[in-house]
Amino acid sequence: MTTTGLRERKKAAVRAALSRAAWTLMLERGLDAATPEAIADAAELSPRTFRNYFHGREEAILDELARRHLHVVELLRARPAAEPVWDACAAVLPAAVADLVGDRSQLATLMNVVRDSPAMRAQLLLVRAALDAGMTAVVAERTGTDPERDLAPRLLAGAIGAVVGTAVEFWAQGRTSTCLQDLVRDGLAQLRAGFPSSPSER
Repeated sequence: MTTTGLRERKKAAVRAALSRAAWTLMLERGLDAATPEAIADAAELSPRTFRNYFHGREEAILDELARRHLHVVELLRARPAAEPVWDACAAVLPAAVADLVGDRSQLATLMNVVRDSPAMRAQLLLVRAALDAGMTAVVAERTGTDPERDLAPRLLAGAIGAVVGTAVEFWAQGRTSTCLQDLVRDGLAQLRAGFPSSPSER
């Protein structure tokens, strides 16, 4: 048991080192510089090791972001079982999303890379799909619904994801001086209220 746990921790550490190296290369030198060979070299590992962990550079670059997405889902799942889903989201998501995306300038760089690279867009869609699935499961657990039979948990999870994604993009583009936590909090409040069409109707 201890040996298995140690092996898994070592594998996780290698994966994290490769992902950090891929992310840093993309930020500092651009996507073209983040080849599997360069990533492995930056992490002081072999190209073969890289291929054992990732299918390509896009997966490596976004791996840390993917794991942070899943951590947000676990934070929601850890809230008190009797807490309504809206209250759980309001309590967790503003701070968790801010922690997830990190530095605004780095996020803006990532958005530019994703915009210009079909492969990065495709990988980001996979990351978001995993988050949507996790959010749907949490919403279903908290509402006593079945995501395989009921539309409601999928709709609510999708709407929450859209609020978060829109707030993050708006913030990353520098369109507001409002902090990301407040944007997410306000977006969730508007969603909960039914999206009033003008400020006077809020």
